[in-house]
Amino acid sequence: MIMSCSNSETEDEYIPIPYSLEVPQIFQEKLIEPLIPTNNPLTEEGVALGKKLFFDTKLSGNNTQSCASCHNPRNAFTDETRFSDGVDGNFGTRNSMPIFNLAWNFSDRFAWDGKELGLERQALEPVKNPIEMHSNWDEVASKLQQDTQYPTLFLEAFGTSTIDSTVITKAIAQFERILISGNSKFDQHLAGNATLTLQELNGFNVFMDETKGDCFHCHGSDNNPLWTDNDFHNNGLDATFTDLGLGAVTGDPNDNGKFRSPSLRNLAFTAPYMHDGRFATLEEVIDFYSEGLQISSTIDPLMKKVNQGGVQLTPQDKADLKAFLLSLTDNEFVSNPNFQN
Repeated sequence: MIMSCSNSETEDEYIPIPYSLEVPQIFQEKLIEPLIPTNNPLTEEGVALGKKLFFDTKLSGNNTQSCASCHNPRNAFTDETRFSDGVDGNFGTRNSMPIFNLAWNFSDRFAWDGKELGLERQALEPVKNPIEMHSNWDEVASKLQQDTQYPTLFLEAFGTSTIDSTVITKAIAQFERILISGNSKFDQHLAGNATLTLQELNGFNVFMDETKGDCFHCHGSDNNPLWTDNDFHNNGLDATFTDLGLGAVTGDPNDNGKFRSPSLRNLAFTAPYMHDGRFATLEEVIDFYSEGLQISSTIDPLMKKVNQGGVQLTPQDKADLKAFLLSLTDNEFVSNPNFQN
């Protein structure tokens, strides 16, 4: 506490404690420093407040849903349903994206279509979206302002007890930035603390082989432990588009059908898959890349075998690839009490 005097009155100014981010060793070795905005540094108080807000149903119009309703920690912060239902029982057309390792998204574009620039801005949209939480920020701020705890918590985290959308989303973004997943079996293998099965090793080779799976261009490798390039690609899902993806955001027809590559971490928890949740199982995803690619005008050049319908994996290759993908499962992440309500 620092005592300061102003206008002959004495008031207490609380200085928040810097948060010590626990970065996995493999991230320290393979990645550059996480992206933490200078105008929203991580603090103990900010992270704790963001966590409380993330699980608080007051952010929804009828006080029934929180951020965690569609981003469940036990599902790697996504939803097990294809389309999450909003407070009014409405459904969207996109599958909830998992939330982890966002501090290394250096494109700073969020959501499947990249429409949100910055994690703080991303948190603004779901609250006011009529098919999601269907509230408005003035109403949310008013509810939190009247709460017996929140004004003090915001004062300690941000130096103001006046609550608005800016400080709310800053706090939520702080909590989201500490959600780090980096302790899968494959991570332990790279650290020399676990041994992969022969099938998992074969699956990794299929993943990395440009004549077989050819997956690493978009989804990382042992040298990119995010297991995504965080870029936008048309991966051959459709010949024509009902959802333009990035193209609807940029207005550039060359971006039509492009969506952000999700991380391949924690696939055991994040079904269904793709931006619209069309695939219920990993087997369906692998079959799609093997035999189901569709040609369109914006197909990514990395989809080199689209004219053959896909990479044409053998049944054994498919089984091995699945085994490798499941080795990216981080059980510690989904059970971490620091990330639970």
